[in-house]
Amino acid sequence: MGTYLDARTSQNASTANSIAIPILAINAPQLFGQIGLITSGITTNPRVLLKGTISLQLPLALVGITITIVRGTLPTDPVVYSATSTFNLSLLAPQVIAFSAADFNPPVSPQLTYTAFVTSNLLGTIRVGPESFDGILVSD
Repeated sequence: MGTYLDARTSQNASTANSIAIPILAINAPQLFGQIGLITSGITTNPRVLLKGTISLQLPLALVGITITIVRGTLPTDPVVYSATSTFNLSLLAPQVIAFSAADFNPPVSPQLTYTAFVTSNLLGTIRVGPESFDGILVSD
């Protein structure tokens, strides 16, 4: 049975259509969530459970949206999770993307930082909210 060590939430936008942040560069990661988990009391088999949601207004074209989570603060840090969704041409309403990820046995430091990025392969994508990213750290 796991022992709870820490949990954090990064809540950038709490409600639908509460923000309007355009993605201005194709395939360029844009940060939308970041958490730091304190590892004090960690024993064996540490694991981090991550989840989140992001809502996007998409252009009327075939668009691919990628969610990437890294252990660290930069898009070049170790990738913990990455997934791409392709949306078709007829989606008019904002699209909600939910994700769930895990990092088993991460290297232990005083704090584990995780950052969530979104990229689009087409201009015209707008982050509209809600946006949420959270994680929990447990160990045996």
